[in-house]
Amino acid sequence: MYHHSSRILVALDCIVFGFDGEALKLLLVKRNFEPEQGKWSLMGGFLEQDEDLEVATNRILYDLTGLKDIYFEEIQTFGKVNRDPVERTLSVCFFALINIHAHDQDSAKSQNAFWINIENKPELIFDHNEMVNVALERLRYKAALHPIGFELLPEKFTIPQLQKLYEAIYQSPLDRRNFSRKILSTNLLIDTGE
Repeated sequence: MYHHSSRILVALDCIVFGFDGEALKLLLVKRNFEPEQGKWSLMGGFLEQDEDLEVATNRILYDLTGLKDIYFEEIQTFGKVNRDPVERTLSVCFFALINIHAHDQDSAKSQNAFWINIENKPELIFDHNEMVNVALERLRYKAALHPIGFELLPEKFTIPQLQKLYEAIYQSPLDRRNFSRKILSTNLLIDTGE
């Protein structure tokens, strides 16, 4: 038995990215409880005694979006002593990618959650702004090396739709010809003939 004099809570904070065909968005919640009632927050929750991190993250994402088997990955743990004003809390931060049109809008609304354009992100509570910045850096890095952006698109999409997604992720215009040539050279896309 370990002997210790204090307990530390473990929170799971989820940065949920979505794409609506035009802009990269974040799923944020307007808090209806203290501390920081009425302010914007990431969606999260606390790790239960009998849960693995992945199970808890799936639970939180399901409660928020109504979706299962969402792509998510752990980013890092945030643990500054005073990061939460109520009680000593570590936060394991994840980012998730979902197709906005595939999730249950009513589930999000019941959690007081709303899609906000990343470029219009309001100030968030605690260290959530830092979490979003780290997640956005990770998303940009991963999108340059792996086809994870496809998680944000419908099953069938056009190359211009894919280019819009990458422009939203990098918040920068891309040359159409160079983008098409580079994407087609990866052999990741299947031409449906449509």
